[in-house]
Amino acid sequence: MAAMQDVCVDLATEGTALARLVAGLSPGEWRAPTPAPGWTVRHQVAHLAQVSRLIDLGVRDPAAFEAATAPVREDFEAGMAAGLADRLAEPVPELLRHWDEWRAAAGKGLAATPRRDPVPWLAGPLPAGVLAAVGLMELFAHGQDVHEALGAPYAFTDRIGHIAFLGTRTRDLAYRARGLRPPAEPFRFELTAPSGTVWTFGPDDAEQRISGPAADFCLLVTRRRHRDDLALTAAGAAADHWLDIAQTYLGTPGAGPRRIGQSRV
Repeated sequence: MAAMQDVCVDLATEGTALARLVAGLSPGEWRAPTPAPGWTVRHQVAHLAQVSRLIDLGVRDPAAFEAATAPVREDFEAGMAAGLADRLAEPVPELLRHWDEWRAAAGKGLAATPRRDPVPWLAGPLPAGVLAAVGLMELFAHGQDVHEALGAPYAFTDRIGHIAFLGTRTRDLAYRARGLRPPAEPFRFELTAPSGTVWTFGPDDAEQRISGPAADFCLLVTRRRHRDDLALTAAGAAADHWLDIAQTYLGTPGAGPRRIGQSRV
């Protein structure tokens, strides 16, 4: 697979781009509904601030991270909702200040940590480089919702390569989230980057194969688009089924994205 730029550099760049998009929004734009049911632009930014704070704590103060995430480990959905409520209670200028501070601290801490060193995270320790990819995935996923709510086109770059990597690494999350047993056989992924480079993951002789644009793959695994609206193809029954359930984040799958043109009502 062709080399990608450093994940921490791409994490910082993606965060800065989204922060610039939401800077100076009107009160009405902060209240604009996003594709996530019940979530406004403000909810999306509040969630990203929450994630940045947890990454910062994990890198800088593992004991504080354990204390802060105890409610999440007890009940993931309720714990995350409580943390989100804390951020939503802040006035927008304070929310943006906190997001900026925690995002910068998290990025600085991750960049200073050897990429293979474990850092505490919600489902257990992750290598620092993988956790940086998780942070980038969160920015990408929730950034898609913000861009759509504001009617601002999103420019895909090869920064999404880290999200594609994460999507292949977390293949089995989709099964476990649904109480299913992951298949033992490996998958082969062949994904075309925005630049035209082909990224490959998994053994080249695997019978289960997925191919297509990397941008579509990232939209799929973050559950921002329905597979029928994407140009992804599967060879093998297990790979085809996975395209229906793929997700690369913790938590319940939910109803999933609707097909383009399908009513939200």
